[in-house]
This record gives sequence, structure tokens and C-alpha cells, in this order.
Amino acid sequence: MRTLGVDLAAAPKKTAAAVIEWDSGSQEWGSGDGATGGVPAAGSARLTHLALDVDDQHIVELFGSTDMTGVDCPVGWPDALIPFLTGHLNNVPGPVLDHDGIAGRRLLAYRDTDRFCTTRTGLIPLSVSADRLAHPAMRCAVIQAKIAQLHGPQPRDGSDRLAEVYPAASLKIWGLNGRGYKGRGIPEADRLALLLAALEEQAPWLDLAGHRDSLAASDDLFDAVIASLTARAAARRRTLLPDSAHAEAARSEGWIHLPDCRLDELPG
Repeated sequence: MRTLGVDLAAAPKKTAAAVIEWDSGSQEWGSGDGATGGVPAAGSARLTHLALDVDDQHIVELFGSTDMTGVDCPVGWPDALIPFLTGHLNNVPGPVLDHDGIAGRRLLAYRDTDRFCTTRTGLIPLSVSADRLAHPAMRCAVIQAKIAQLHGPQPRDGSDRLAEVYPAASLKIWGLNGRGYKGRGIPEADRLALLLAALEEQAPWLDLAGHRDSLAASDDLFDAVIASLTARAAARRRTLLPDSAHAEAARSEGWIHLPDCRLDELPG
């Protein structure tokens, strides 16, 4: 299996991509301590492609050559936003007045999956409709259309080959301290270096293939690797999937795939 992780920005600059190749290893039992009768041979993974300042064409090409893609960007907007904007455009008060007050506006700003993510992790994703994240999301919609032209439409709930991911949430679920590592200053660089070292310690099966210095110098590249790791969990259906209460919204708004497994379970 090959997984692609994309840390998507509004433009190619600061957009990062990471491809990881997975070897599940042998299912045969190796030598052990005698008490357990041995342990199964472990799988491994290798970072085979890492790039920064990636354009749409490169992302689409990588999508076509990999089995699962995890994109760190919303793949849709809140369902409530469309009738609100249409009502405003056509001077129809009803759909607009339905969202009077802060509670109503939250339904315009946050998707069902954003609220689910907050409930499960305590993290509040940026709003796709009321924050700077809207610009990358517009680009993401164009990329989804380009993928659809070549490979068919990808369900926004992540049930095919494209899944929305949230590296900060993946890091938290995997017990890695992902706070304060984004930025260009000395404190952020130090925190990124520590975070990368913690990832290496918890995932000794991951071969960075000479890219360690690049990852230590760029939070965008690091996030792309985390997105690729999360794509592996999504491909193996080891993420929290939408239940019946969330399924309809997930199909239209998108669904953030939160890992439902430990890091050391990914390569097996």
C-alpha cells in the first residue's frame, strides 16, 4: 500500500506532500522468549516522496499513483450555509432568519464533523466558512473536481480513496504533544524537533529515508507525513467512522478521520 498525505495551503507555496510505502511484513511467528511462543514479524513503512510548494497537478498525479490520500483541509462546507447564502442572494428572509443569533451562526461556521471532533478530542477545528481556512478549502474543491475528471468523484465521507484528516487531532490521539510547533521562530523549531524525535521513538518502523532534517525544518512537511500516516488508518478502516446520526452530513459536508488505533498498529 502507498498512502499520500497533503498539507494543503491556499497556494502551492507551503503546500506539502508525503508518500509512505507500507510493507505489512510476514504473518509467520518468529522467535520469542519461549513463554509466548514468539511474536509476529513486524511490518514497516518508508517515506518515499516528500515535497514542498506542491501544485495541483502534482497532487492529482500523486493521488493517481497511491492507494489512499489524507488531505489536511475541509472537503466540504456546512449544509446550513447553502440555503442561508441562497436566501440572502434572493432576498428571501426565512432561510436567513433561521440563523439569527450566535447559536444559529455556529451552524453556518462549523460542520457536523467539526463538532464531533471537538467532542472526541477537545480540539476545535478552524471554521471552513468563517476563517482563513476557507481559502485552502476553495482550492481543495478545485482539486477534488480535477481528481473526479480523471479518477471519478470521491465521496466526502472518506469511504473511497480520499479522506479528510486533521494532523493535530491525530497527534493528540497518538499521545504526541502537538502544541506550539507551527511557526518560524526558535521556540517553534525546538518544539518541532522534539515532536519529530517523539514520533521516531514511537514509530521505529518508519524509515524517514534521509528526510529527517527537512522534516525538522518544516511543520508543513511534518504535517504531510502525519496526514499520510492517518491515511493508512483510514484505508484500513481504523478511524472513527460516521454512525447513522452523522452519515448524511458526512456525505455532503465531509468527515474528519480520527485514528481509532495506536501508532504501532499501523504497519501490521
